[in-house]
Amino acid sequence: MVALLLVEFANVWFVMPLPGSQRMRSVEVAYAIYQWRWVARAVVGIALAVGLVGWWRAGGWRRWMAPGLLAVVGGVAWMVNFRMAADRMFQQPRTLILAPSQDNAVARDRLVVGVEVNGTARAYPLQFIGYHHQVRDTVGGEPIMVSYCTVCRTGRVFSPLVDGEVDEFRLVGMDHFNAMFEDARTGSWWRQANGEAVTGPLKGRVLRELPSLQVTLGEWLALHPTSLVMQADPVFVGQYARDYAFENGTSRSTLTGTDTSSWGDKSWVVGISIAGQAKAFDWNQLKRERVINDEVGGRPVVLVLANDGASFYAYERPQPELVFSVVGDSLMAGGRSWPVSGQMIGGLRRIPASQEFWHSWREFNPGTTRATGS
Repeated sequence: MVALLLVEFANVWFVMPLPGSQRMRSVEVAYAIYQWRWVARAVVGIALAVGLVGWWRAGGWRRWMAPGLLAVVGGVAWMVNFRMAADRMFQQPRTLILAPSQDNAVARDRLVVGVEVNGTARAYPLQFIGYHHQVRDTVGGEPIMVSYCTVCRTGRVFSPLVDGEVDEFRLVGMDHFNAMFEDARTGSWWRQANGEAVTGPLKGRVLRELPSLQVTLGEWLALHPTSLVMQADPVFVGQYARDYAFENGTSRSTLTGTDTSSWGDKSWVVGISIAGQAKAFDWNQLKRERVINDEVGGRPVVLVLANDGASFYAYERPQPELVFSVVGDSLMAGGRSWPVSGQMIGGLRRIPASQEFWHSWREFNPGTTRATGS
């Protein structure tokens, strides 16, 4: 019975945020246990059945303990497979409801992950996708997978095409505190932070990431007035975050809370990766200064905080000698001005940037540096 309980517990311990499990290099062990779970259950279950039959035949107090032991094993198996399983705790929307701005019920100061594909724009509020972890949609004629991990504060949008075919993914757990998805065709496990298959038949493959922005809904609609906005699924209203604690960094939850100081594990950074080189920028510095001029991968970049104090954009500077500053609603450099709003005009080219917890950026971008002055 103890062996069977250990099999069931090990099946979830390595892939859930339980003490010690997320700080180990154990994804291959977790995958092996998961793949062989039914064999282990069968072997240990037979041994358990033989022992219980012996107890039943022996009579007395042993006979009456046998049903109790079976109930304990059954209860643990039900708990770990139906209550603690990641895809049972966090489910995908039953109905994806999208609304134009005039019918939208989401507050405009809520953060969203916004994506534009082939001229069609969509916004997915963090308060919804933070629970669902993934939302499937078709935008501009292309299937997309919008994902979010609240424990890493990572929002990513991927193409779910694997070998040219649309695949289905389910939340299977986490590795190093980052959500992992299992594909339906091969059973490989994929990391949410970078779309990489970390174990299974497709290990080493990477899903194509689509450009996205994390901004307030108001900022997104200013850029894309015709964008549709994801609305609450009535089935999961009770699961969605009602307050702004996670979004504005006031939560002190062990897993999803924020360190207010700089460079703590749960401190916010903005990460940029160019030409194989990664650099992290301190969010506190960006809040103070509103604009940071630097270089990543040998290319000059500028990181700017929008007027709402929550939205941010990163650009490649047209010339290294151009040093940007923020004056009112404008980016200023070399006697010229550009809007802070994220519009790509006048030679500014927007580049991917991600706000996330420092422990996440550091873990999944080995060799990352810190920005000068951070």
